[in-house]
Amino acid sequence: MTTGLTVQELVRVKQASLELQQLNPGVSLERPVTDPDVGGPGLALAGFVDRFPAERLQVFGETEMTYLETLPTDLATERVAELFRLGVPAAFVSKGLQFPQPFLDAATRCGVPVLGSTRPTRDVFRVLAPFVEDRLAPTEALHGSLADVYGVGVLFTGESGIGKSECVLDLVERGHRLVADDVVLATRRARNVVLGRGHERQRHHMEIRGVGIIDVRALFGIRAIRLQKRIELIVNLVTWDATHTFDRTGLQRGERTILGVSIPEITIPLNPGKNITVVSEVVAMNHLLRYSGVDSAQDFDRRLREAMAPAREYLEEDDE
Repeated sequence: MTTGLTVQELVRVKQASLELQQLNPGVSLERPVTDPDVGGPGLALAGFVDRFPAERLQVFGETEMTYLETLPTDLATERVAELFRLGVPAAFVSKGLQFPQPFLDAATRCGVPVLGSTRPTRDVFRVLAPFVEDRLAPTEALHGSLADVYGVGVLFTGESGIGKSECVLDLVERGHRLVADDVVLATRRARNVVLGRGHERQRHHMEIRGVGIIDVRALFGIRAIRLQKRIELIVNLVTWDATHTFDRTGLQRGERTILGVSIPEITIPLNPGKNITVVSEVVAMNHLLRYSGVDSAQDFDRRLREAMAPAREYLEEDDE
């Protein structure tokens, strides 16, 4: 699932920061933007359009305009018109550069809005690219609670009523930070980064059974919350089941895929008297240790095997 974006909305949000002005005002801005990248015309202005990404917003900078000036007017106009005929959502002209009237006429005939900006080309890319990428990033709504524990984004999952919110509330009371409760909106950024945040209408409210809705920011202060956090670890809370075998060494590591990204998952059984809050803190710290190259379970297993090596060799040599 991705959220939609139109050129009109983009202009509304970024008009002030980029000092945008539509150079062909008769053209509608109700055009969808579907590609999360922002590019420049490049080789398309030289006539090679076989691999031209027509779904991307295009930025005409000083390099492109200087190149077009080296071409005969008719040829330059035809190259620009061919580019616009491919269905570009919108074109941006940076640095307050002049966009010749024949080029504007070609854009108008193709229904492509041309937006001029006084900002340098690098600023246009710097402002447009992250905004478009964020709005068009794949998104998924997850049932769980997300907290920042020692800098690690921990997503607590499990059946409804198992205690996810209570665990996160206890973590907040111990100085950690709430990101989202109950509904976590996950968004994939880059190749292997999944960011989690709460719904904008929910903000940092939590539902605690028997208590009701509470406002974590009002109760614990601004330092008790985060607007978003990368999901780095999943803690799945389950009810203790004596017939089920749970990992006791840490050598068997589970994973869960969210938006195509594999994220480590740990299953923790709940039984009376277990301090799940402290366990969660240890899980987060152990994750940091592994990230820094220290794997306690693997190190223990290695030392144990080394200690058992003489006995194993003796038994292998004993052929009686």
